[in-house]
Parts: sequence; structure tokens; C-alpha cells
Amino acid sequence: MSASWLRDAVFYEVYPQSFRDSNADGIGDIPGITEKLPYVKSLGCNALWLNPCFDSPFKDAGYDVRDYYKVAPRYGTNDDLAALFRRAHELGIKVLLDLVPGHTSEEHPWFLESGKAEANPYSGRYIWTDSWFERGDGMPFVGGEFPRNGTYIINFFKCQPALNYGYRERNKPWQQSINSPDALATREAIKDVIRFWLDMGCDGFRVDMADSLVKNDGTEKLATMEVWRDILGTIHREYPEAAFVSEWNHPDKALRCGFDMDFCLDWRGNGYNTMLRDFDFRSGQSDFTENGSYFSQHSGADVSRFLADYLPQYHDAREHGLWCLITCNHDTPRPTAGLTEDERRLAFAWIFTMPGAPFLYYGDELGISYRDLPSKEGGYNRTGSRTPMQWNAGKNLGFSEGSEDSLYLPVEEDALHTVQAQAFDENSMLSHVKRLIALRHAEPELQNYSPFAVYAAKGRLFAYKRGSLLIAMNPGDGEETCPLDRAYTPIFTMGAPIAAGDTLRLPPQSFAVLKPEEEAAPDHSDR
Repeated sequence: MSASWLRDAVFYEVYPQSFRDSNADGIGDIPGITEKLPYVKSLGCNALWLNPCFDSPFKDAGYDVRDYYKVAPRYGTNDDLAALFRRAHELGIKVLLDLVPGHTSEEHPWFLESGKAEANPYSGRYIWTDSWFERGDGMPFVGGEFPRNGTYIINFFKCQPALNYGYRERNKPWQQSINSPDALATREAIKDVIRFWLDMGCDGFRVDMADSLVKNDGTEKLATMEVWRDILGTIHREYPEAAFVSEWNHPDKALRCGFDMDFCLDWRGNGYNTMLRDFDFRSGQSDFTENGSYFSQHSGADVSRFLADYLPQYHDAREHGLWCLITCNHDTPRPTAGLTEDERRLAFAWIFTMPGAPFLYYGDELGISYRDLPSKEGGYNRTGSRTPMQWNAGKNLGFSEGSEDSLYLPVEEDALHTVQAQAFDENSMLSHVKRLIALRHAEPELQNYSPFAVYAAKGRLFAYKRGSLLIAMNPGDGEETCPLDRAYTPIFTMGAPIAAGDTLRLPPQSFAVLKPEEEAAPDHSDR
């Protein structure tokens, strides 16, 4: 059974080095995040996901962990993180940390020990071949850097050696089973890391590359699922209110092996990509040049490709947990890259009325730009989605009192996309997002576990039911109509839709949440 607080959880993702710099060194830090927790609460977000904050050389922005038990000095101390947990809980906010279980930094003490020629307790903590000229059996590998007579498998960048959870299919004598003593020791080590931070006050983890543990595991990932059942089964028995969300994008697998949530991610080729991402950060061009994304007003795209991908997985996994939509994250282009503000308003209305726990990426509520910037700490084209949060019209837009040259990444040139500029403007993007989150909290049938069913999907029209509520949208440039199965009253609208008799008329770029007349509540519409 998942943590009870997930029923109405709305998450806010923070990239720590880019949120708020409290000591003027140009890099965001944990005291800065703690300072701004009241802002997170003011949005209506009651849960927080922090990208990696553990000690690291930062060759991959902290996803190369050097010490799982220590906060990176650039962010502060373990005591600072404990203070953040306490303050968040005072405000009714849960906190997830980012766990990287598949690999560590090449500077991690475990790895340095494993690379020694002499056998020691860490020799089997990583995946090593049995000879300096033995290749990786089809997997990426590095050799020639350690006294040990072997090459080692990497999980992502060269600086990220793969931890040993074993192999499902073994072709070489150096490939261990998932139940070998060394592979089991790796599992226990990760359980201990999880326990350490939960005991300090953390409420759970987002898990990076959750499907990457067991090697030669095929597309079904059966052995990886077995490993997660052991890890998460143990932790859930000890900490029943802890929550875990996987970076997997396969809820049929992730939710069946103990994760409470999985992300619906816009990896190329899936249906979600066709909804928001009219932009590919790898090429810097539109990803769907023929039709464009669904929320692009003039694209003519319908919702069919998304539904073909989404519905089978949603129905298969809905009894096991939550499949969660995101506005963006640290690995994807901000929606400003391909959508106008009006298009983004519609897209966010869709995200915050769908099932699963929604995740809002810091600054998306302001419309912070995606920019083409030089790579920073392994970001490459992702760097443009990792720029500082913009608070006010002051120095460095309120992110830092440090010099402009010291900033982790540059802020924008003007103060249009700041909290200060939008907080008291009822027509701002920030106010729009706040209204959507308030609506979700106010209506139990819009919350995370409430049922979802497609009502109509034809042309540019997309309508669905959340319990008895009817949600309908038209992102296009012509009018659409939606038949009504009963009398409804609008409780949230955009673009002046009209419910008359048995028909809902949806002008261009319009959206409506309708409640049966006998259940109708106050109108939360955009003003």
C-alpha cells in the first residue's frame, strides 16, 4: 500500500544549484531552498523533489555520487538538509531526494577500493571483467586506469562506473548472478543509504535510471524487477509512509515491483512527446515538423498518438500506483522552447487535471525561457533547462547576491519572468498555475487516484471524465463541439466555452472543467 499522503500530492522539482543562492557564491544551496519553501507552499505544491545534493565531483551535475552519506559542500551540510526537512514538514510539504543506485562517481571510495589489484570487500561492488584486454560483452567499458587486471562497465558517462547487481543472462565467467554474494551486498548497501536519509527526515526518493541495475536483462527487465521487489519491499515494511518514484517510463514494470509512482516521460518516439514537445533539444528544431505537437495551435495534430501509447499502460498499471505527468524536468526542454504562453496555459490545464501525481518543474510556472547555452557539468543541450530561478527585479533577478560572473548559469536579461512581476497579476502565468493547483486540491475527483476515462477524442477535441467531472479542450484554431451526456455547470474555463443544451461549444484555444449541475461548486475560471 502506497504512502497515504500521495493521494493529493502535487510535486515541485528543484534543481538545487539553480534555485536560490544564500551565500553569494553564485551556486544555489540548501539554505536557499529552505528560505523559499513558503513560496513552494504558496503555489499549492505539498511535495518537493530535490535533484541530487550528495557529495560529487559534478561531472554530471551530481548524478555522479562520491559519497551517498554527505551533502555536497557547495550546497551546505547534512545539518542544513535536516533543517530543510523540518521546515518543510512544518509547512506540510513532503521531500523526496534523488537516489542514483545504478552507478557512482569514479571517485567514490567503493570504486577506488574495487580498482585495487588486491582482493578486498569492494572488489565485487562494481562490474569488472577478468582481464585488462577483456571487452565489455557488448556494454560500454573503460580499461587501463587501475592496477586491477580488468576493465569496468560504465552506466552512462565515462565517470559513472556501474554498480554490480548481477546479470540475468551470463555469457562470461566474470558476470555474476543477481543472487551472488557481491550483488546482494550492493543491494544491502543501497538499502542502508535509503534508511540513513529516511531516518533524518526525508520522505522518499526519486530513483534515477531505475531500470539500469541488472545487466543483460532483456526488454522485460524481470531480474531488475526482482531486485527492486527486494529493496523496496524491505524499505516499505520498515517505512510504510515513504514514497518512491522511478525514472522508468514503464509503469507496467515499475509499479509492479514496488514503486509508488513512475514518470510518463517525453522520450522520443512515445505519445507524450506529441502533446507538449514541439521541440527537440538534441537538434534545436521542431521534433514533429509535419504536424507539430497537440497543444501547438496551428499544428492540426489530434490526441490519438498520445492515447495509443498512454491508455494501454494506464489501464494495465492503474491498480498498482501512479503514472505521473511532468511540465518538464532537468533532462527535457522547457515548454517555452516550442509553445506560446497561451498554448502552455492549455497544456498545464491538461497536466493538472489528469490522473497521477503532477510534477511542476521550478520556473515553468513563470514561463522561464529555454536557451541555447554552453554545456555545464555534463548538461549539454539540457543546460538551457537548468538556468536559475528568477525571483525579483534585483541583482541577478534575486537568485544570488554574487557577481554576474560567479553565477552557475546566467539569468534572463529582463525581469518579466520573475515571481515579483507575476505574483499580484491575476492574468499572469503564475496565477494561472496557482488556480489550477487549487482546483485540483478542491475537487477530490481531480486528485491522483481518481478514475480517468476518455469521453471524446476527434479532430482537435479531447474530452475525458475524472469521476463525474467532464474535462474538455480545444487547442486548435477553429471551433469544436462536444456532446454532453447530462446538464453540467462550468467550474473552470479558459477561452469562453459555452455549454448550451446537450452541446459544449469550444472556441479556439479553450478548456473547460464541468461538474454535474446538482454537484456544482464555485467557479475557479481564469479571469
